Amino acid sequence: MEDTQQDEFDKEDDMRQILTQASHPSKRRSINIHHPNQQAHHSYYKTPASSLTVSNPLLIWSSIFVAMAASDSPAGTVVFSTVGRCFYGFDIFSVPLATTTIAAEEHRLTDGKSINFNGSFTDDHQTLVFISERTGAPRIYLARPRSNSLGPTQLPSAPGSLFHDRPILRDGKLFFVSAHEPSDSLYKSWSAVYAAEIGGGDDDVITRLTPDGVVDYSPAISRSGELMAVASYGSKLWGGEIHELDTEIVVFPVSNPTERTVLAKRGGWPTWAGDSTVFFHHESEDGWWSIYRVEHPPTDLPRRVTPPGLHAFTPAAFHDSKRIAVATRRKESDFRHIEIFDIDSGKFQPITKLLNPEIHHYNPFVSPGSDFLGCHRFRGESAPGDSIIPNLEPVLSPIKSLNMLRLNGSFPEFSPDGDLIAYNPDFDSNSGVTIVKSDGSKRWKLIKDRVAFYNSWNPADKNVIFTSIGGIFQPANSMVQIARITFDASKLDPHRADIPNVDVKILTKESTGNNGFPACSPDGKSVVFRSGRSGHKNLYIMDAVKGEFDGGYIRQLTNGACIDTMPSWSPNGELIVFSSNRHDPSNPVTFGIYIIRADGSGLRRVHVERSSDLDMERINHACFSPNGEWLLVTANMGGVMAEPVSLPNQFQPYGEVFVVRLDGSGLRRLTWNGYENGTAAWHSRVDYDDLDDQIRRLSLNGDVEGVDGDELKGQFQEPLWITCDL
Repeated sequence: MEDTQQDEFDKEDDMRQILTQASHPSKRRSINIHHPNQQAHHSYYKTPASSLTVSNPLLIWSSIFVAMAASDSPAGTVVFSTVGRCFYGFDIFSVPLATTTIAAEEHRLTDGKSINFNGSFTDDHQTLVFISERTGAPRIYLARPRSNSLGPTQLPSAPGSLFHDRPILRDGKLFFVSAHEPSDSLYKSWSAVYAAEIGGGDDDVITRLTPDGVVDYSPAISRSGELMAVASYGSKLWGGEIHELDTEIVVFPVSNPTERTVLAKRGGWPTWAGDSTVFFHHESEDGWWSIYRVEHPPTDLPRRVTPPGLHAFTPAAFHDSKRIAVATRRKESDFRHIEIFDIDSGKFQPITKLLNPEIHHYNPFVSPGSDFLGCHRFRGESAPGDSIIPNLEPVLSPIKSLNMLRLNGSFPEFSPDGDLIAYNPDFDSNSGVTIVKSDGSKRWKLIKDRVAFYNSWNPADKNVIFTSIGGIFQPANSMVQIARITFDASKLDPHRADIPNVDVKILTKESTGNNGFPACSPDGKSVVFRSGRSGHKNLYIMDAVKGEFDGGYIRQLTNGACIDTMPSWSPNGELIVFSSNRHDPSNPVTFGIYIIRADGSGLRRVHVERSSDLDMERINHACFSPNGEWLLVTANMGGVMAEPVSLPNQFQPYGEVFVVRLDGSGLRRLTWNGYENGTAAWHSRVDYDDLDDQIRRLSLNGDVEGVDGDELKGQFQEPLWITCDL
């Protein structure tokens, strides 16, 4: 007993040293970053190191991005939307298990700043490593609940990475997923597993454990710390699946990650019980997500552990190998909850449903001695911390000359001078069109009580915005109309929430079917839009003032039995970019980028460099850069970054924002995460010096009265493809 207590004290002392070294400049240490090169098949990567000193993380991150010549760098500000992300309000909570009865409430371990998720305990004192997006990208933090007056400490991780996930801290070594190294081909995730030596010596070393060309998710460390299990996609290209990834359960020694053993040909989210048993999840043949068990070394095929009749996923094993914590979905509840499953008796013990029955709980984890159970969830409307959703949220950009902002809404469009942004708060409800200042400080309702989507500001007249009135996902013959909205932009009153004297003029005839996605020409005289009036969704150009009434003109720009959609004009008015499946009209979901002259000539497809599998392309929401040299697009070319079942609903979890030149060259990725990003807009205006400046001026303090933004209520959805009606 005395030895055990001393071990615990020693571990606590080691953790205190790690915190001290990371927090205090006088004791900071350098990190040697080992960037892998393929030296042999599945080699253990170590190349000559480059060093950087950990002090202010924001300064480090802004300094490590590659500085490109100004003429070659996309510049300005990009604003985009992310499905559901603004509503998460995640914090990490724990429940003690060392008592005979479950606690009366969950204890919050994180501080309510931004979103905090995917944690793991480092000891039985609830020391925690987790992911937080408080500095503009998912990064790794460490928190000690009993000494958190200074807030969590950012841990050393991969410089240049805009994505980290699933951290584990064991005996001074940090394991995590990062996506800072591009894959060897498009349509392959950048996710790989790394280890950082942060617990001893003067130099910290970050080493890639995933072989070159291989994709690994969801690392788990055995009880001894000697073995790692991952959900591995291998070296194959992404197959396009967005529900259950085609991953295997792979195990390897941490000391020699080239010795990889496949334990199960299908599975994800592994967790160790001791050093000889791995639990994992996958969807069973009967349609229920279930937990499976396999031994290491493998002696038999994996066997199903949890019964049909409920979904069980994201398991976390107890150290005694007799119990696992799982997230469940049951027929009688619309909410995801954490339960403990006893393997011998086959019985479930509900945990979070008894405490907060109408809040989703995600991704359980158990302390090393099984004294505590942790998970993350919406923090609650009355909880301390961020309680307001900012209109605009700063996001770390991989290009220094490009600012990036996440919008609480969809289909943003800058005003001509860039000081305002029009958007749709929710295109599935009657939320209409809203205008917000580009610093996020104030917004106004332009039109309300109408379903509207996809906005276009008249570049020649700040007082005119075009939008689509009607449902967004409708067939060609459904009535959707193009509207011209006129108002006085100089009369936006900071003391009012609405805009007076707004005129809405419908430009398309009711009998012409589905008319949507308007884009105004630079001279303000014409609008290009998508219409289903021919029975197919093609592009048309019409008079921007009269529409197709009172002598106004209209002409067809494209034709064919295909879907042409989401057009956008070049700044000089000569070209129009749009998305289309005209290369394969039989496939309603595979889209490429096309460019056509405004007079209908010169139609061509933009073939993205290195995109050899054209049938895989799904590229949408294209628009030109302010100088007309680049295209801003949403695409699937980066694959999927994390297991989709571990997140709230994402319709297209592969959706990331890219820029590419008009000839298809120079592809650059702007976003990295497990969410669906899209509907981006671009303006030349730059209001912030760096990310630090953005965070200081844009982030809203939830304790400040009178700030402009929505109340944070956790209104996000579970994955819609998870059904209990089987």
